[in-house]
Amino acid sequence: MTLNQRFARYPSLENVPVLITGGASGIGASMVEHFALQGAKVAFIDLAEDAARELIREFTDRCPHPPRFWSCDLKDVATLRKVVHEIANEMGAVRVLVNNAANDDRHKLEEITPEYWDDRMAVNLRHQFFLIQSVSPGMIEAGGGSIINMSSIAWMIPSTGLPAYVTAKAAIVGLTRTMAHELGSSNIRVNCVLPGAVLTERQRRLWWTPEYEKEIMGHQALKRNLLPEDVARLVLFLASDDSSAITNQSYVVDAGWV
Repeated sequence: MTLNQRFARYPSLENVPVLITGGASGIGASMVEHFALQGAKVAFIDLAEDAARELIREFTDRCPHPPRFWSCDLKDVATLRKVVHEIANEMGAVRVLVNNAANDDRHKLEEITPEYWDDRMAVNLRHQFFLIQSVSPGMIEAGGGSIINMSSIAWMIPSTGLPAYVTAKAAIVGLTRTMAHELGSSNIRVNCVLPGAVLTERQRRLWWTPEYEKEIMGHQALKRNLLPEDVARLVLFLASDDSSAITNQSYVVDAGWV
């Protein structure tokens, strides 16, 4: 991908340390690309090392600051805190945090155990709070920042067949609202983005059948596939100084489904 001249350029993102979770594939990889091409200093966390290193190779000579990758299981909060410390030491205090990582594996209501429930919360919700907790002192010292939490329209439709995931995604909206007020006096903005049915490689591989696409188009006002870059461009805006008066808000990117 190259920076499309039809879309906005944000000078306020140049040289800004940005941390993105789940950045090796899908929507996260598109965010890594978009921030890197804006001239930001991008760090991303994932467990998919091969995909992460391939993404970095694509940008070695294409942006001022090639993205940096840290391998970390986001369920391991102690290690996650160490990674945040390493990123700050090497790149400067994180000024933009994108809490993107999640897992939408399907699961049946009657088969959920307490252990599986706790694991889904750890995968989809808990790390968002602890990353905010970890990066906020550096943001405060640096004079402020922007945090973007990724939710989903799954809880608004509501979706079925993945109730633990839907619960976590609903909770992220509440987390966003309280953190916006916790951190607002320190000039830290906290907003939420709720994508609809985005055509990622994972969706295409696992669930994107002709029947599913027909259902999606039946609900959407805009009759086209949503792509990862449609989400990434909104996240860029919320990270930039162009949105400096916006916090405590949730933005839907779903082509008009809800």
